[in-house]
Amino acid sequence: MDKFGGLKHLFVTIFMSQLAIFVVTPAMPDVTMMLLCPAQDECSLAIYLSGFQQAIVGIGLVVMMPIIGNLSDVYGRKALLTVPLTLAIIPPVILAYRRTKKFYYVYYVLRTLTGMICDGGIQCVALAYVADHMSQAKRASAIGILAGVGSAAFVCGTLADHFLSTSQIFLVATIASTIAVVYMQIFLEDTARVEEYPIEEQPILRNNEMEDTELDCETAKNIKVFNRVPSLKDIIFFLRKSHTFSLAASVAFLNSFAEGGEQAPFQYFLKARFHFKKDNFADVMLIANICSATSQLLLMPMLAPLIGEEVLLCLGLITGFTNLLIDSIARKIWIPYTAALLPISTSLVKPSIQSIVSKQIGPSEQGIAQGCISSISSIANILSPFLYSPLTALFLSEKPPFRYPGFSILCVGLAWLIAVIPSAMIKVITLVSRQ
Repeated sequence: MDKFGGLKHLFVTIFMSQLAIFVVTPAMPDVTMMLLCPAQDECSLAIYLSGFQQAIVGIGLVVMMPIIGNLSDVYGRKALLTVPLTLAIIPPVILAYRRTKKFYYVYYVLRTLTGMICDGGIQCVALAYVADHMSQAKRASAIGILAGVGSAAFVCGTLADHFLSTSQIFLVATIASTIAVVYMQIFLEDTARVEEYPIEEQPILRNNEMEDTELDCETAKNIKVFNRVPSLKDIIFFLRKSHTFSLAASVAFLNSFAEGGEQAPFQYFLKARFHFKKDNFADVMLIANICSATSQLLLMPMLAPLIGEEVLLCLGLITGFTNLLIDSIARKIWIPYTAALLPISTSLVKPSIQSIVSKQIGPSEQGIAQGCISSISSIANILSPFLYSPLTALFLSEKPPFRYPGFSILCVGLAWLIAVIPSAMIKVITLVSRQ
């Protein structure tokens, strides 16, 4: 970890912020049911509110991620990281103070609004910060460790949830979020801003502006790249200008499409097929995330320099398909637990994509590029439930088109299998080699 010493304060900040999120997540269904539908086993209102929140946050992320990434390019990573970290403190404070129906609705509204910035903004700016501090040779390893820190926070948060009361859970979340902000302000060093980079290190959007205007070199150096709200035209220019970036974006879309289908539909499948309960889901999630943390913290730093992110990307996608193929035909309850070990490879997909993207983009464009990828992924997360939820309900019903309860889960895996095609076409050409 010594070679990533410059990032250790970022890793601590991200761990505390993610811990605050994941310690609350397992408790929210019970808290929601208790406040909105007391003494009831089912609550349609809770389901609809949860789905509506997910959709609104997803739409907000599509719009906000490129903007946040762009602003971090212009005003610095630390300044923009402060915004989502500070906003994340507000929602848990509400339920830490009091848990009544009125306070829940206040929490719900604030969590929805802050989620549009916090749910993707922290990760987006953190990725750009890593790209600022690490050479291209070490960047994949550092991004893998950043992802592993998030997985480790999930494991710790889920375990802590078993030992804390409801009031303590929200108090711990508030304290952890506050520590993340204070620690970052004291220890985290800021990075260079757009105007501090040489013009030759601003390859894509900077060149786009230069094509549209005739400026001398001295004047061009004083222009802030992308110093405005990003437009769809600018995002399309990213996709058109870099073939590798467009391929990575397509893989990111399909990966998020599969991840979205792997959430609620997969849980309903396990519940219907094997009568899973809360503890069963928690055990499977813990196994998967322990494997993910191990893989991202240890395997990716070792393998990425040897075989490359593009190979890890293909391997992770194939493993993801294999995982869900096994689950879809499973007949014994132990099989999903065993298949949960496979994310040791699947968890490398997202950091591999992020590393590939970072190597195609200049220092002044890291934030906006990662924001674009996050935005594209958010679109997939919004669309995915519209396909997989009805499909899952259909094949778990009493009159399916044909007898295959896990067919929808197989279809989720097919998104990963299809993603192998563009991922196999990716050939990482670093910025240095293009100049």
